[in-house]
Amino acid sequence: MTAAMVENQQDSEGRPWDYLLRTWQELDVPEGWRAEIDEGQIVLVPPPHAHHNGIADKVQRRLYANLPDELGIYQTLGVHVAPLDKLYVPDLVVMPAELIDAADSESSDPVDASEALLVVEITSKGNARDDRTKKYRAYARAGVPMYLLIDRFDTRGPMATLFTEPNEDGTFKHSDPVPFGKPLVMPVPFDVALATDAFPV
Repeated sequence: MTAAMVENQQDSEGRPWDYLLRTWQELDVPEGWRAEIDEGQIVLVPPPHAHHNGIADKVQRRLYANLPDELGIYQTLGVHVAPLDKLYVPDLVVMPAELIDAADSESSDPVDASEALLVVEITSKGNARDDRTKKYRAYARAGVPMYLLIDRFDTRGPMATLFTEPNEDGTFKHSDPVPFGKPLVMPVPFDVALATDAFPV
């Protein structure tokens, strides 16, 4: 993960967040890379490993099995964690399709993370700790109902964990950890089991 040279600046009215967001919107990020806003700076995230993309594909295909028409699954969608002034680009986001359809076609504004039903992060060697800590806390603070962390680098072995019931203190009340090889049951509205034995390590 590489921190860009954009930090601790302000716009003409003295709002650092507005300056960072405007800069983020104007960035020409290399193909495959993602730009996020964290800890008052813009961070560039390199393209993930092929196994990472393979897991994202398998999860997305499975979630679509019973997904209601009014929901969509999105990749490379910027989500704003308003309580913390952070902006992340999760591996997958499930949210109402009408919010995406209604977005301004001339703008690259992020969507509010609180509108997401599910956020999925798949760890890479360089970002596993952030996905387990910073993003876990941020998504809980934003009120995201479900956070699926697929952690190929967990010290217990590769693990998929579904966190539910977010608290304002930045924790989730419930977690369902499943080692790769066992199915992870996704609740309504998904109502499917993810076959983690198919996830590449």
